[in-house]
Amino acid sequence: FVHTPVKIGECSGCHNPHTSPEGKLLDEVSTRICDACHKNIVPENAVSAHKIVVEGNCVQCHDPHASGNKGVLVKQGNELCLDCHKDTADKVKTARFKHKPVNEDCMNCHNPHASGKLGFLLKEDIPALCIKCHKTDNPAFGRQHMNYPVAASRCNSCHDSHGSSRPVIIFEDVHAPVAEKKCNQCHEEVGSQNPIATKKKGVDLCRGCHKEMVDMTFSKNRVHSPLLDREGCLNCHNAHAARQKKLLAGTVLYVCGKCHSDTVELQHISKTNPKNPGLCKPVKEGDCVSCHSPHSSDHVLLTEKPSMSFDICNKCHEWKTHSTHPVGAKFIDPRNSNLSVDCISCHRACGTGNKPSMSQFETVTETCIQCHKELERR
Repeated sequence: FVHTPVKIGECSGCHNPHTSPEGKLLDEVSTRICDACHKNIVPENAVSAHKIVVEGNCVQCHDPHASGNKGVLVKQGNELCLDCHKDTADKVKTARFKHKPVNEDCMNCHNPHASGKLGFLLKEDIPALCIKCHKTDNPAFGRQHMNYPVAASRCNSCHDSHGSSRPVIIFEDVHAPVAEKKCNQCHEEVGSQNPIATKKKGVDLCRGCHKEMVDMTFSKNRVHSPLLDREGCLNCHNAHAARQKKLLAGTVLYVCGKCHSDTVELQHISKTNPKNPGLCKPVKEGDCVSCHSPHSSDHVLLTEKPSMSFDICNKCHEWKTHSTHPVGAKFIDPRNSNLSVDCISCHRACGTGNKPSMSQFETVTETCIQCHKELERR
């Protein structure tokens, strides 16, 4: 398979025969040169686009001259995709139960460049994509789903599209009523007017099984706001099954980031800043629940201990070995007489782009002179 300009001997279609400011005498910046012929690879209505396509790194998948593979691809089929998508490659390799299309070709479900559908470069929205292979009028399909009308439901709310250690490629962590096939524990009966509807809404539904936990949650002074709306627990947890433990809808960082995107962005800046080596472990690992309770607390910011107390930081940092700076209730912050000097007087608990050690300011000197005005250079 030969790239058309090469095939017709038009090397000057991509290269300048004399001089060029670009490497390899390219006529244009390498990330834009393909656009001259291959227009609208990412259409305006695209919901998702392949990152390397957006960045113009076409040669990561295609050989610009010739290849033994169709589409002048540098590798064949799944071998090409899984070369970058290592997490998926590991799952496909280790999954006890594998999704048949995954073994055959990623392109069975995904577009390589862009998609106007749901996301993830899918060729069709879910469930339209799934029912191309999984016929919903098959009696076996009904039996497997306890005869509930799930043909229009989101298949990926229960099933892992690439593979799983569980039969029928259901997610690793399964809600007990689902595992026991007791759908009517939460949903109306199969023969009812609206069997998919739940018997109660929000937290009231979950209270049926998790009464002790729900009662304890609402006994605290401050309750996490997602628990107070109609979705309740489902703002953070999946109802049926999940990749993550405790039925979380994603990693802790992903779940928290759906609302706290500014804080997550700050953490990202901290992690990617080479001048900031002293990162707090929870920030480095995206583990918000090390310091915050996800449900409720008697303290501001849903911390497990008073948020203005260094007892929180002291779980990991023995302050006497880290600092000789006076801290605690005896020492009043000169900037605010209502506050004592504490860890967060100088440090930002959720990350910062400053050096060193998540300081609120760019330099040590600038941090110190916030209180020690007498040391400020005039």
